[in-house]
Amino acid sequence: MDNHKPKKRSLTLDGHKTSVSIEDPFWIYFTKLATQNNLSLNQLAAEIDRKRDPNVGLATSIRIFCLTEALRS
Repeated sequence: MDNHKPKKRSLTLDGHKTSVSIEDPFWIYFTKLATQNNLSLNQLAAEIDRKRDPNVGLATSIRIFCLTEALRS
């Protein structure tokens, strides 16, 4: 179960460096979704960042995006 602890990941969103703490299962699926959409991780994260509610953190938004896409499949 250790792989379910959040790990800090570095991203660059529209030229701005940031980091998110996210668990491996979400990160692996997020990587898969980026690849399927022919986007880099930074591009997909930037897209999510632009659309998210400012009161919701980026890591949470990435998790919700992954869950939403998984439920759609």
